[in-house]
Amino acid sequence: MEHNRQRIQYCFPDNNSSCFKDIKPEVEYVILYIFIFLASVFTVFLNMLVIISISHFKQLHTPTNLLILSLAVADMIVGLIVIPLMGIRFIESCWYFGETFCSLFLFIVFVVVSASLGNLVFISIDRYIAVSDPLRYTVRVTTDKVVFCIITNWLCSGIYSVIILYNTMFYPETHGSCYGECTVAFKFEHVVTDLIVTFVAPSSVIMSIYVKIFCVAKHQAKVVNSVTGVSRSQRKAAKTLGIVVMVYFMCWIPYYIVTLIEGNESTESIEFNVTCWIVYMNSCMNPLIYALFYKWFRISAKHIVTLNIFKPSSEYFSIFQEDK
Repeated sequence: MEHNRQRIQYCFPDNNSSCFKDIKPEVEYVILYIFIFLASVFTVFLNMLVIISISHFKQLHTPTNLLILSLAVADMIVGLIVIPLMGIRFIESCWYFGETFCSLFLFIVFVVVSASLGNLVFISIDRYIAVSDPLRYTVRVTTDKVVFCIITNWLCSGIYSVIILYNTMFYPETHGSCYGECTVAFKFEHVVTDLIVTFVAPSSVIMSIYVKIFCVAKHQAKVVNSVTGVSRSQRKAAKTLGIVVMVYFMCWIPYYIVTLIEGNESTESIEFNVTCWIVYMNSCMNPLIYALFYKWFRISAKHIVTLNIFKPSSEYFSIFQEDK
């Protein structure tokens, strides 16, 4: 009995309905907090490089890069808000920020997730048009159209999040079993609905589009060898963004498998927590992919880190220097 008292405490000792707080060894606390801090800083820093690069340099003001910018904003929010708060909740096994902020936090998480996948859908469509119809791409895909798509994507993500989290946001007393908890209580049918709406349906669209992209690219590689300058560039962009999509799927599929298998009990399992953190870490992978495959990102990041962006007319620097 004395051992149990030492291992378990209350999140809020003065509240009779408080949740229990699991006590971890001090070394484990230190290691976990260092990991959370580094993951958050790393994710925010890398995505800020993407955001500043595309926002600052005129050469990067293209429709495709606006979609990448929108994706980077979603990933930065994950690093700035989701990772730190989820980290504290995981380490302390308590939610210390109140019911109102819990509802707002869950809303942010769902919006960011939905918006990220929506961005990937629009990126896939953009790359398909660029590869299949390069001569009319600048006419069919304009900055105004892309901005409209981005706004619509975030707006729809917000509306969907309000619908799926309606009870959690407006009736928080109905889903919490104790004070100091911040979870979403979904019925199995809601889990399946969310899986279809926010993953299966968009993923099916993305995968079908990328199959068409690589079929067209393969055909172009055989038939159109006289205009390889544009075609090769568009195919490389499609390939790079295809890798972004595949990494996204690899991070999210384990999470949905665990969620479907374990249902509402998944919040307590090691498997669920591990898959959640794999999902969060996906937000810092996209800039690493850009750094690996896009020379323009490496050049712009160098200008930012060395503070060259503060020089006069730095927004007109040449970014595309034989990007092969």
